[in-house]
Amino acid sequence: MKQVSEYIQANKDRFIEELIELLKIPSVSADSKYKGSVMDAAEVVRKSLEKAGADKTELCQTAGFPVVYAEKMIDASKPTILVYGHYDVQPADPLELWDSPPFEPVIKNGKIYARGACDDKGQMYMHVKAFELMMQTDQLPCNVKFIIEGEEEVGSANLETFISANKEKLKADIILISDTSMLSMENPSITTGLKGLSYLEVEVTGPNRDLHSGVYGGAVANPINILCEMIGSLKDENNHINIPGFYDNVLEASANERELMAKTPFNLEDYKSKLGIDEVHGEAGYTTIERKGIRPTLDVNGMWGGYTGEGAKTVLPSKASAKISMRLVPNQSDEEITEKFKKHFESIAPKSVKVQVKPHHGGEPYVMPIDIPEYKAASDAIIRAFGKEPVPVRAGGSIPIVALFEEVLGLKSILLGFGLDTDAIHSPNEHYGIENFLKGIETISYFYESYSNSK
Repeated sequence: MKQVSEYIQANKDRFIEELIELLKIPSVSADSKYKGSVMDAAEVVRKSLEKAGADKTELCQTAGFPVVYAEKMIDASKPTILVYGHYDVQPADPLELWDSPPFEPVIKNGKIYARGACDDKGQMYMHVKAFELMMQTDQLPCNVKFIIEGEEEVGSANLETFISANKEKLKADIILISDTSMLSMENPSITTGLKGLSYLEVEVTGPNRDLHSGVYGGAVANPINILCEMIGSLKDENNHINIPGFYDNVLEASANERELMAKTPFNLEDYKSKLGIDEVHGEAGYTTIERKGIRPTLDVNGMWGGYTGEGAKTVLPSKASAKISMRLVPNQSDEEITEKFKKHFESIAPKSVKVQVKPHHGGEPYVMPIDIPEYKAASDAIIRAFGKEPVPVRAGGSIPIVALFEEVLGLKSILLGFGLDTDAIHSPNEHYGIENFLKGIETISYFYESYSNSK
């Protein structure tokens, strides 16, 4: 497939320009003021798939943002790959921490800086361009379908309804997703597991209004103080989560699996240096790689209450709130964990305050076997593109739709991601390497061939 690399080299500037135009669209699904921009992004993706050679493209309406659907069916007897991605992005806040405006992409040191550059516009667009490449060089060996959604960053609330209602339309042999990372360009990897997610918001209410901290301090419960104490009690001195029953169904990794994980290329000192920290932190008895990949976690994602403006305002606040996420491992259910958290959090609240727990969204964990032909095809594709066999790794992130695909469509997913942990996804100055982008297009093209030959 010499034509693959030749086509990429001949068109790489255009590929990058098209991606930059897509990144300029602030398709923030979490913020209603960007509703029009999210719709604009959906139409740009649809048109790009149409131009790339899809026979059928459409915006499929949901109760929220539309799903972009496209297909190219060359022969019903040939295998079908269903490509999944998303065109929505995270909010860009805090804006003051960006070195350049989040929706005005810039290229520095071989990387594109913009919100969504890696998660997931850059990675999703690799699939559009790989499909174009295979069509333009007349090398497409299989059928391809695309579902690109606009609500992944807010929990894919309407996607289950869509896929349940469109099982025949989405009929395929395997799902291909690029919304994960790899170890490095020198040590490519394939993600073989994802954590589940339980995401909640908690609110602690004390007095019926903000009070003068001098007049009432020491006599009335301060909701911020109480909330901090409650959150602090959720873990013990070994960073073991204290919620009753939290670990009941955790599927422990075998000694063999932990031994394989220990062989993963990983430099702890380099890891700390890149993060600007002096020491790592986590559950006792586990390595950093194990904490990230095979152990459940609980983290506060945001916390607020009282006066946070410039200068001083000595108030005892009426309310305090926090957003909390728990990343789950195989055999843990997000609904069950959410209920256990709610019951426990309410039980530890003192009578001096009222507590409300509001579940937001969640998802189930996912593990992919590495002894199936689909994984072998992905491994072969990486070997051809990178010249090195990939390392199987478990990721700490969550893509709730992956477990749902297996439950509803009965399909496994290949997680062929090309981002890096240092790409600052969900953070200021998100970026994506141009080399990663182009190498991803190449690898995906090889996967089409390797997978088709394996069937």
